[in-house]
Amino acid sequence: MHSTYFPLTPGPSDTESETQTMSAKTSVDTKATAHGTGAPSRVTLHLGHLPSKKDIKAPWPRTPSRVDPNNPPWPAYRGYHEYSFAHATMGVRLPTILGKAIDDTSRTLNEQSSEEQIVDLVQCLERMDTLMADLSGNSKLRPIVDDGEGDVALWNKEIAKYFQGKDFMNAPWLFAEAYKYRRLHECFSISKYWKDYDVFYRQKCDTFSRSSDAVFELSTRFAEPFRQTSNLSETEKLEAERLMFLELTQVCLWGNSTDLSLLINMSEEQIKSLQSTGGDHLAATEKNILGNDLSKLWESVKVLREKTGGRVDFVLDNAGFELYCDCVYADFLIQSGLAKQIRFHGKRYPWFVSDVTKKDWEWLLNTMVYGHLFPKVSEAERESLRRLGARWKQYERDGIWVYEQHPFWCTGYTFWELHSEAPDLFLHLSRSDLVFFKGDLNHRKLTYDCAAPASTPFDIAIGPMASAPGAPEICSLRTIKSDVVVGLGPDGDALAERLDKDEPGWKISGKYAIVLLSEGRPGEKVRFA
Repeated sequence: MHSTYFPLTPGPSDTESETQTMSAKTSVDTKATAHGTGAPSRVTLHLGHLPSKKDIKAPWPRTPSRVDPNNPPWPAYRGYHEYSFAHATMGVRLPTILGKAIDDTSRTLNEQSSEEQIVDLVQCLERMDTLMADLSGNSKLRPIVDDGEGDVALWNKEIAKYFQGKDFMNAPWLFAEAYKYRRLHECFSISKYWKDYDVFYRQKCDTFSRSSDAVFELSTRFAEPFRQTSNLSETEKLEAERLMFLELTQVCLWGNSTDLSLLINMSEEQIKSLQSTGGDHLAATEKNILGNDLSKLWESVKVLREKTGGRVDFVLDNAGFELYCDCVYADFLIQSGLAKQIRFHGKRYPWFVSDVTKKDWEWLLNTMVYGHLFPKVSEAERESLRRLGARWKQYERDGIWVYEQHPFWCTGYTFWELHSEAPDLFLHLSRSDLVFFKGDLNHRKLTYDCAAPASTPFDIAIGPMASAPGAPEICSLRTIKSDVVVGLGPDGDALAERLDKDEPGWKISGKYAIVLLSEGRPGEKVRFA
């Protein structure tokens, strides 16, 4: 008697293997139960009489019930995808960034005199070396040590539920990259003396100090309070306001060019070129806004002053010059009456090299008012910066500007999970009339950082952030620096294919940008007295 079985070869654990098909020719091992029967050791089945194989495409996007952090709506970018920016990031960029962080910490170590603090910092360095070994050796993702941060439970729940056995290269790039920065924070957060140490602080301050041309281009224009010319009609005033709004939106958008995780070795001249804020330059750059809802954004913003709240939120991205541009923009919204209050959302600890922390926020405002960061500028320029900073600090004292930080912003979750994993924060944002999400990382988290077609509507790509009851009106201001691109309209796929052919690397160059608006669920807004 013979026993026939079909041996199965394990496939990828990733459900993206759904697109793979079985071989047309199947081999079956047939084993005799007794020796010496003369039975053949292998039988080959020919499938020529069965229907031909069909080219079956996997159903994308996934149905909502099948979406989770390891299985985004469209296929995830992963470190082992050699064609993607994820591969370069996980294999080269992150080890380089970590190496620079180790160098910065070593420099600080050499400046210390207290033995206790030196020994404590040496232990931080040892943990950083372990992280480097884990990153370079593609180790499995372990739980986060309980260091007292408010995000530990969120991190470890996500790791346990979705990433058991995953390593740095086969977990989705977005999660693996965030995990690396959380592990870097852990290197210091469990220490005695260095819990709040920022390995990127020197770099952030230095890059702003090399941004003098663009800084004073704006400070000399906006040091004095904004006033409309008195002899204009209401129609003319609104048109002047519209033009200034559109230009400042572009300033706020392109300020994102100075992303330290990408541009950390740029020369001062290269930085100046990126940060040019002249009107002619901005007119030329608008053609590079591929998904352009600027006009739609103005139509939404111009009625804010008629609303009871008039509250605008900024989910911040980079410190330094980009934060400065955000503040210039927010200042205009307040002075023009388009907004009555601005809330800025930053990170609780150093994150993705140049993301804004409370320390970065305070440093910017105080160095504008009291600092000597730009010794070669004129007294008039220095005074313009001081006046601008003084006004912003007064906004903060008066509660017109509010800086906030929530643990959720430093988790591995995308914003699709914001309403379920941080309902308090979602409810808080639902009270806003408009929420700006700044920069590439926030855009990746809004869109689940997956390979959605470029023609995918923004409202569809951001899922619950557009469709959940109470979802706020959202505008993503982003220079394109990673693979995910959506919201380019019905012809978006053809445009993306043409750029892939004509300009390889266009998705990571920072040359192109998007301004995309989601109107949320205004009929289901949560309103408060």
